[in-house]
Amino acid sequence: MAAIKAVCVMKSKEVNGVIYFTQESSTAPVKLTGEITGMADGKHGFHIHEFGDNTNGCTSAGSHFNPTGKEHGAPTDENRHVGDLGNIDSSSGIANVNIEDKIISLTGINSIIGRTVVVHANIDDLGKGGHELSKTTGNAGGRLACGVIGIAQ
Repeated sequence: MAAIKAVCVMKSKEVNGVIYFTQESSTAPVKLTGEITGMADGKHGFHIHEFGDNTNGCTSAGSHFNPTGKEHGAPTDENRHVGDLGNIDSSSGIANVNIEDKIISLTGINSIIGRTVVVHANIDDLGKGGHELSKTTGNAGGRLACGVIGIAQ
């Protein structure tokens, strides 16, 4: 089987980027690579949201992709949303994305194809911050940019 590939173009007034997804087989981890520009320096929550709907900006993307009904957590936690990918780090206005995740998929029940990638204004506390939003959103703040994940060549 050839590798499965997907792409997401993220756009807003200030924040833009392209994220590439590659999965070598249906049981292999998904590799995310790319770059996002225009964010303040520091860590920013980075998640897959449930809907591929950006008709009302990033808010129509819904909540974090969570088909198993778990609490929000870190990418390495057993108790996490499928869409919880932690944080990306921006330096000099550029965040290089290089993530490998074993829970998301480009096929099957945990497929992220047709869903939305969202980068948030604040750091994701990974469900451990004690804030009322920690166990649902990681208290990651507003949605800076988003884009729908589509099948790539």
